[in-house]
Amino acid sequence: MSEPGKGVNAGKLASNVQKRITRVQEKMMQKLGKADETKDTVFEEGVANFNKQMAEGTKLQRDLRAYLAAIKTMHECSKHLQECLSDMYEPDWFGKEEVDSITEDSDIVWEDLHQKLMDSALNSMDTYMAQFPEIKARIAKRDRKLVDFDSARHHFASIQKAKKKDEAKTAKPLTLMEKAAPSWAQGIISAHQIAQTNLNRCQAEEELARAQKVFEEINCDLQEELPSLWNSRVGFYVTTFQSIAALEETFHREIGKLNQNLCNTLIKLEEQQEIKKAVMTTGKSGAAANHNATVESDITKPASKTDATATTQPHAATTVTNGSSDAKLPTGVLYKVKALHDYAATDNDELDLKAGDVVLVIPYINSDEQDEGWLLGVKESSWLQNKNLTAKGVFPENFTQRL
Repeated sequence: MSEPGKGVNAGKLASNVQKRITRVQEKMMQKLGKADETKDTVFEEGVANFNKQMAEGTKLQRDLRAYLAAIKTMHECSKHLQECLSDMYEPDWFGKEEVDSITEDSDIVWEDLHQKLMDSALNSMDTYMAQFPEIKARIAKRDRKLVDFDSARHHFASIQKAKKKDEAKTAKPLTLMEKAAPSWAQGIISAHQIAQTNLNRCQAEEELARAQKVFEEINCDLQEELPSLWNSRVGFYVTTFQSIAALEETFHREIGKLNQNLCNTLIKLEEQQEIKKAVMTTGKSGAAANHNATVESDITKPASKTDATATTQPHAATTVTNGSSDAKLPTGVLYKVKALHDYAATDNDELDLKAGDVVLVIPYINSDEQDEGWLLGVKESSWLQNKNLTAKGVFPENFTQRL
């Protein structure tokens, strides 16, 4: 015994196959010109607009996704570049904390732009495009139902035409029927033929009415929806691109402020380095000039230089004449100098000097390392305390006077 479900499925399958065969036959007859086709110019124009709108939306959706992917890539590249600057920025440089803060804020601004574009532009674009597949399927179904309607209409017309022929045949019975059937049965046969024709006609008429109803329901809905959908595209495009433009404007304004702050920080860093470099250069040049003037004075006025030194420096440890000390200098010491001004060391290899400090000048191990206008030495107080020359450092010559 067969199952009821299988019988229903088989019957439905047979019905669908029969419908497809009927539709193929109808389309072929229409292409051959043997059957007329129902045309709707207004609806066909609406379908053309629908296809154009769907193609434009698909392209916009694809380009918007590519745009967001590019923003994501740009975000990553910008983040790596900022982190590289932050890593290279030494802790003792000006604005280290400011640079680190700018790096973090830039990452937040990029992330905010990408997320808001996803929420306001791409998500609304996906919602907009989601309605097209369903409408496209209904348009295809409407086309199939139109073919069914034309087929039913032609079938009904053929039944009507056949009825007229049967009525003509019934009026003049066939010779064979006259011979084969008795006279009293001929009326029954004629009545049966008429009833069969009327039954076929009624079935064709019902099928035509049913096909027409289904077609008109779908057709009426699409006639209203397609123009409405076509007109909605303007508002959607305006909203989408206004949102993108506003988000980009906010992003560029905020990232521009951060970039300006970074530029100001770097400018101050450069100015700081230039000032430091200028101070060092000026010190070296002044030291060289003072050294030359001192040497020249020693050569032209040796006696007065000695007298002046002895008079103005009564508390000096030793008395020097022409750069030589009366007392014996420690081994490795060239001569002594006295600081005329305070000097604050700016590097680890420099000496801190106070006015009045006496320094023992020693030679450089490698003469190539000596900068013009700078001397290498050890404070006399340090030597007297430790009896060694290890606590040495460089100092500007123009801040001292030779003893």
